[in-house]
Amino acid sequence: MAIRAFIAGCSGPALTPEEFGFFREANPWGLILFRRNVESPEQLFRLTSDFRDAVGRADAPVLIDQEGGRVQRMGPPHWRAYPAARRLGELAVNDPLVRRELTRLSARLIADDLLKVGVTVDCLPVLDVPVPGAHGIIGDRAYAQDPETIAVLGRAAAEGLMAGGVLPVVKHMPGHGRARADSHEALPTVAAARAELEERDFAPFQILADMPMAMTAHVVFEAIDPANPATTSEIVFRDVIRGAIGFDGLVMSDDISMKALSGSLAERTFAALRAGCDVALYCHGVLAEMEEVATAAVELAGDARRRAEAALTRIRHRPEPFDPVEAWARLDAALAPQV
Repeated sequence: MAIRAFIAGCSGPALTPEEFGFFREANPWGLILFRRNVESPEQLFRLTSDFRDAVGRADAPVLIDQEGGRVQRMGPPHWRAYPAARRLGELAVNDPLVRRELTRLSARLIADDLLKVGVTVDCLPVLDVPVPGAHGIIGDRAYAQDPETIAVLGRAAAEGLMAGGVLPVVKHMPGHGRARADSHEALPTVAAARAELEERDFAPFQILADMPMAMTAHVVFEAIDPANPATTSEIVFRDVIRGAIGFDGLVMSDDISMKALSGSLAERTFAALRAGCDVALYCHGVLAEMEEVATAAVELAGDARRRAEAALTRIRHRPEPFDPVEAWARLDAALAPQV
């Protein structure tokens, strides 16, 4: 059966018979997990295995947002709490390469946690560049305030994930750092000039244009397309994402159920795919809504299929040798308050 160009959620810690049947019939490219889906390592491994059984693909992607800080779906008591990106960016070390190494180490530890339970894609790193007065939805999820540091540490995090057999997703392309609204609740509009956006907001994404996957921003850039947010803008895809940024990896939408977008879920799915998203992301796990998304999700084919295959190829290797006990000792020592 053809793979469909969407990623779905599920309602709880185990697939219901109805969800299993839906996944078998609709065959979404991947599954995304949230706190409602997470109870224990054993339960989570069963869930990811059941999803792959349903779609009949051993390498079907399972995604999660495991950034650290306030965005961490797998947490105590079964998994350690990870530092927010900004905490890593502010580590008081004399050598910037040490900060980069510790960021990679944190991501390598995250990958170790994820791969053990069958999660193969992490929606990390955040490459958004915050500005004063922006909404706090990004905040300490950004590594720093400048695009250069964000790019260096973002690449370190991506490398740490891939070394552990997990795909990174750079987000939120082409930039959410200027937004003065939370796109979960409203549609942000950015009025900055194109030159300013290219100099600052787009820069980390250009530097990491070789990454396998990216997630869009539900943000309107008035200087580029005043009528549509990036997720549903053919102009943004042509001129910025595939153009100025030069990204040829797989692009997934941010969650199409967020209030920044308008229209029915089927209309949003169609608009995102028509604009240039390779796959549409639906997170809520409501079966009737997933069925609506599936009606508008086309077959994953052509360039979208090529990009999806190329992404998965990046983790078809044995993870880099790794001692998590030693790694945690090093990271804990770096994060400990300085006396």
